[in-house]
Amino acid sequence: MIAILDVSGALQILLKKEKFHAFNNAVQEASAVRTPDLFVPELTNTLWKYCTKGIFSPEECLQYIKDGLDYISDFIDSKNLWLEAFGEGVKNKHPVYDMYYAVAARRNSGVLITNDGDLVKICKKLSISYLY
Repeated sequence: MIAILDVSGALQILLKKEKFHAFNNAVQEASAVRTPDLFVPELTNTLWKYCTKGIFSPEECLQYIKDGLDYISDFIDSKNLWLEAFGEGVKNKHPVYDMYYAVAARRNSGVLITNDGDLVKICKKLSISYLY
């Protein structure tokens, strides 16, 4: 199985939240873990928010970022996904940045690992495999 990991899914693993076991097992068992390259700024920005709110120290956030990036075996160039992601965002009235992950899953015959319930609804509609 090819896994497409979004940041909401990665945070479940990194922070050992309620879906840790299912998501971590899927990542460990995947033949490849791919994600659009926008994962990098999205993950770093999310952990910056945790840092500025005092939830984690800067050092802890840096480690979470490094660990999150280590899950990924292949980053997909967003330049190759933007047109399809934009089209799906328009059709589905859903933020385009989420659609990058859905499009990546569809193009790779992969399973999207996400904790985003709204994105899962779109995946169902588009017949994209997911783990939620």
